Amino acid sequence: MLQEGKLYIGTSRKPDDAINKPEYLELKFGNRHGLITGATGTGKTVTLQILAEGFSNAGVPVFCADVKGDLSGIGAIGEAKDFLLKRAEQVGLSPYEFQEFPVIFWDLYGEKGHRVRTTLSEMGPLLLSRLMNASDAQEGVLNIAFKIADEGGLPLLDLKDLQSLLNYMGENASELSNQFGFISKSSVGSIQRELLILEQQGAEHFFGEPALKITDVMRTTNDGRGAISVLAADKLMMNPRLYATFLLWLLSELFEELPEVGDPDKPKLVFFFDEAHLLFNDAPKVLVERVEQVVRLIRSKGVGVYFVTQNPLDVPETVLAQLGNRVQHALRAYSPREQKAVKTAADTFRPNPDFNCAEVITNLGTGEALVSTLEGKGSPSMVERTLIRPPASRLGPLTEAERQNVINVSPVRGLYDEDFDRESAYELLAKRAEKAADAAEQAEAQTTEEQIGRSRWTLPGFGDDEKETDSGRQARPRSSGYQRETIMEAAMKSVARTVATQVGRALVRGILGSLKR
Repeated sequence: MLQEGKLYIGTSRKPDDAINKPEYLELKFGNRHGLITGATGTGKTVTLQILAEGFSNAGVPVFCADVKGDLSGIGAIGEAKDFLLKRAEQVGLSPYEFQEFPVIFWDLYGEKGHRVRTTLSEMGPLLLSRLMNASDAQEGVLNIAFKIADEGGLPLLDLKDLQSLLNYMGENASELSNQFGFISKSSVGSIQRELLILEQQGAEHFFGEPALKITDVMRTTNDGRGAISVLAADKLMMNPRLYATFLLWLLSELFEELPEVGDPDKPKLVFFFDEAHLLFNDAPKVLVERVEQVVRLIRSKGVGVYFVTQNPLDVPETVLAQLGNRVQHALRAYSPREQKAVKTAADTFRPNPDFNCAEVITNLGTGEALVSTLEGKGSPSMVERTLIRPPASRLGPLTEAERQNVINVSPVRGLYDEDFDRESAYELLAKRAEKAADAAEQAEAQTTEEQIGRSRWTLPGFGDDEKETDSGRQARPRSSGYQRETIMEAAMKSVARTVATQVGRALVRGILGSLKR
C-alpha cells in the first residue's frame, strides 16, 4: 500500500462497494496545492492528520493550525481501537503500524506552545489594515506611517511603537501632509482607537520580538522526518481576523524569503490553512488578488498550500483554480446555497462514469470522500469514491502533561519564550522630543540672559557689548536676522534630517506588504 514517492490517502470503492484501488498523492505534485472540504463531523481533521503524517514521513516539514484542539494527538503514538482496525481492514492496509511524529507546538499566547510573534514592520500596512478592518482613508494613513518609519529609521516592533508614531503624525499633520500626502487627524484618531481594541483582544501578544524565523517551521529530524508545527488556535479563534491575518502573514513570509526551486521531487514545506473561509470573508478585492498571486507563485518555491474549509464556495474561484489535489467529504444540501455548493464541488472534479458526483457528495459517510489528485504530467485523476485510511498517530488530543513534555524537549525551546524589547520607534521618538524640549529650554534661558545683559551690563570681548563708532556714538548690536525655532520646528528638522540621510536606504516591501529581509 505504501509506495516510494507517494502518500497513501485511502482505497477507492466500486459501485458495488468492492475494493477498487489505492489512492495516492504524488509527492512531486505536493506543491500544486490542495483543498479539503466537507461539513462538520465528516472527517476533514482526520484527512488533514493523515496527510501531515505522510508528508512528515517523506521528510517534508508541515505547518498546520489546531482549531478544535484534537490535532495535537499527532505527537503521540496511535492506539489500536476497534473502529480503526476495522477501517484498516476495509481499505486493505496491512500491516497497520502505529507511530508518533515529531511535533513543535506554537501558541500566540504562549500557553499551549512556544510564543510566536512578528513585528509590525514585518507585517506591513496591507495586512495590518486587514486586521484592523481599516477604511481606505485609514489604510492610506497607515501606508504613510510605514513610509515615515522605513525612511526615518524608526523600527515599528510592537503596538506602542505605532501609537507613538501616530501621535507624532497627528501633532505634525500639516507639515507631514506636504511631504507624504494628506494626513487626516480624524483618521489618525480612528486608527489609534482600533489599535486599542486590538490590544484588548490580545494582539499585543503577537507583535514584538524575538520574531519567528521561517527556518524554525521548516525543520527536519535526525532520522529525516519533517517536523510538524502545530499552532494552538482554539483560543485564537475567538479573534478570527487575527487568526486569518497571522496565517496569511506567515504565508507571505514564506513567499518573500524562500528561493525559487521550480518543481522539486517533494515540497520544501506543506502549509494547511484550516477554517479558510475566515481569510476571504469580507476581504477587500485587492487582498484577494494578492492572495491569488501568492498561491499561484509560491509553488515554484516548493511550498504546497492546502485550504481546509466546510464549503468549496468559501474559496474564491481564482484561488480555487490553483488547487490541484482535492478531497471532498460529505456536504449537506438543504438550502439553495448548499445545493449550489454541491454542484460547484461536483463540477470541479474530472467525472467518473461509474457514478453521479453531485448525488454521491450528499451520501458520503464519515471518513469517506471523493478524491482526485494530480497524476502523470500534472492532470487531475478521475474522481474516486474513497475510504480514508486510519491515522498512525493518536486520534484525539494530548493531555496537558503530554503536551508539556513535548514542549520541554522541543528543538526551539528557549528561543521564543521570553520577550525582548529593544530600542525602537517609541524610544527614538521620546528621545527626539526630549532633546527638542531641552533645546527649547536652553534657548529660552539664553534669551532671558541676553535680555538681562542688555538692560544692565555687558561683558566686553564676547560680541554682545555695544561697540563705539568713529564718531564716539554707541551703535545698537546688529541683528543677524535669525529667529529661534519652536519646539515643534526643532523636532521636525531633526526628523527631516534623519529622513534625508535614510533616503536610498528605504526598506523594501513585498507583494503583501511584508518586509523583505
